[in-house]
Amino acid sequence: MTKQELIDLAFTAMENAYAPYSNYHVGACVLCKDGRTYLGANIENASFGLTNCAERSAIFSAYSNGVRKDDIEALAIVSDGPYVAAPCGACRQVLCELMNEDTPIHLSNRKETCTKTISELLPMSFGGKDLEG
Repeated sequence: MTKQELIDLAFTAMENAYAPYSNYHVGACVLCKDGRTYLGANIENASFGLTNCAERSAIFSAYSNGVRKDDIEALAIVSDGPYVAAPCGACRQVLCELMNEDTPIHLSNRKETCTKTISELLPMSFGGKDLEG
């Protein structure tokens, strides 16, 4: 699958976003090395802390279906906002634990796209290694 096809799937996922409060729609797509894909959209809640972001929805769906970090080839995160979509801090922490540090993350808003890794988005991260010993 090409990078653009993955981004297009994330935009398809974005159509299912539930964002009545922010009106900020986000979609995500996890691509596995075997070609499987897992979609996610942001789902808001009036109790804002209970909102789930698109990238967490997608990665949790993948993990719920048996995928693990070594199975993931790439992730796309897209939005309808004026700037390139970028994961919030909570999502960066989740992605840091559930993806390999060099997995490409394609960020887009239809006007522009950039590719980062979780290591670039969350340098000096805290994770399981910090809890050892």
